[in-house]
Amino acid sequence: MTATSAAALPVTTDAVPVARRLAVPLWIGALLVILTFLVIYPLLMLFFGAISDSNPVIDGFGKFNPSLTHFMAVLGNENVRLAFFNALVACGGGTVLAVVIGLAFSWIVVRTNTPFKGFIAGASMIPLFVPPLVAGVAWSILGSPKTGLLNTVLKWIGVDFRFDFYSMSGLILVFGFYYAPYVYMFTASALRNMDPSLEEASEVSGASAFTTLFTVTFPLIAPAILAGSLLSFVVMLGIYGIPAALGAPANISVLTTYIFKLTAWSPPLYNTAAAVAILLMVVTAIFVWAQQRVLSGRSFATVAGKAFRPRSLNLGPWRWLTFGLALAYLFIVVVLPTIALVIAAFRRFLFFKDFDAVFDTKAYSWVHFNSIFDNPLTMISIWNTMKVGVITAVVGGVLAFAIGYTINRTQAPGRKIIDLLSTIPVAIPGLVVGVAYLWAWIGLPGGLYGTIWILALAFVARFIPDTVKALSTSFMQIHRELEEAAWICGRGLLSTIATIMVPLARPGIVASMTLLFVLSVRELGSSLFLYTSDTTVMAVLLLDYYEGGNVGKTAAFSLVQTVILAVLLGITTWLSRGAAESSARAG
Repeated sequence: MTATSAAALPVTTDAVPVARRLAVPLWIGALLVILTFLVIYPLLMLFFGAISDSNPVIDGFGKFNPSLTHFMAVLGNENVRLAFFNALVACGGGTVLAVVIGLAFSWIVVRTNTPFKGFIAGASMIPLFVPPLVAGVAWSILGSPKTGLLNTVLKWIGVDFRFDFYSMSGLILVFGFYYAPYVYMFTASALRNMDPSLEEASEVSGASAFTTLFTVTFPLIAPAILAGSLLSFVVMLGIYGIPAALGAPANISVLTTYIFKLTAWSPPLYNTAAAVAILLMVVTAIFVWAQQRVLSGRSFATVAGKAFRPRSLNLGPWRWLTFGLALAYLFIVVVLPTIALVIAAFRRFLFFKDFDAVFDTKAYSWVHFNSIFDNPLTMISIWNTMKVGVITAVVGGVLAFAIGYTINRTQAPGRKIIDLLSTIPVAIPGLVVGVAYLWAWIGLPGGLYGTIWILALAFVARFIPDTVKALSTSFMQIHRELEEAAWICGRGLLSTIATIMVPLARPGIVASMTLLFVLSVRELGSSLFLYTSDTTVMAVLLLDYYEGGNVGKTAAFSLVQTVILAVLLGITTWLSRGAAESSARAG
């Protein structure tokens, strides 16, 4: 049995039972139905909402008068154009800063002899796990023009300067700080795979190390830089938490905050929100398409057939400068925000008449923690978050395994369509997923809307591309001869999957389910339109605390969410290591 014939699972002989002949089309059909239910149907209902003048809450779907009024109103609305312009400026500026930081970090870690590079590489990924709203809240405490901790310090040392993070520059800085790791991941990999002889040839010709860096090294990894910058831009474009925390107080609307504002009005403008959501989705899709073109376009090959080792540039005493710059970045994005949250969470009132007041122990207490845990919604939100996370991880993990196996291990007809459908959510921001699921289920009977399940299904749809991609690597590492040996021994497909694929791919399965769990815990955009008082999750309650104006409660709950995320990451990392060891023994 060849790999191709086995993977194709063809069943054409009359001797084979009819059930087995129908197994493959039934399997493909089931996956198509599930993906249509999760992805295509909500998107169709989103378009329905944009071209309809019916209200799904009041009218259901009994009235349908198609019209392009909402699209025309959106395109001609000055507020929409301003929100679109603000989004491009904030995300564009943030992307430029992210490229500078991410590229510098990748060069420091991969190409220099800077001390403690392992620590720098690991710590630089921490911002990826910080919920955007928590980052926004922390920097609102640090950079508020009147009560910000940074301004209190500047006043104490006599510097006549004030930070104001309630501004476009504040949005750009925070976006750049927290999404630089996306650029780092792309560029660090490219630098590791680049033949150092190209740089050596430049230096032999008389070019300095820094001239070589900008004329040889960076141009050769240009595709990786561009791909990382496009990904950063796309992620920023769909973020709600940071613009809500830093842009809203300064009346700076971006597309995500404008969409939410439309549904918060009385009466809610669901149709207009759907039209703006489609605009956001189209813009995102264009940039995702551009990123894919970069990754699959013209070759910038820098890896030759001969073996090589990535070169480490000897910086001499300058290596301590690069180490200091790395520590400065980590201090800015990890230590400073944590200090701000701790001070605000434990201090009764966030007001400092002078810098010495920061250290007045009488001003600190557990009052804000007592307050949030006296609120029954706090424990409800934590419990709901855990339930949604588990459901998302299990359902999404099983579905991703089925999709990944079909795409990577079979030649079954229809697998390319499944690959396409499972990739579509890459171009759909979380907020758009929330609006789409609102339109898909709020007007239908059956009681799915307003339950934990609607949140979990939205998260599964939102993150299925990430999960399938995470699992695909594990599948590609398992040789087909192992499956063939099982089939030769008489095992069926399901038995082979259970005894061969699952044990060997266990680290990837655990990692993908961990990824789903963490992403669902920190996801805000998809939740905003789907929760009720009984299904409130932590991200939504944190936003409620912030919009209520109580900074102390907001900071306290931010710390609670951060601690829970850290504990969960620690547990899942331990489980992943255990799965890897078990898989190694099984292999």
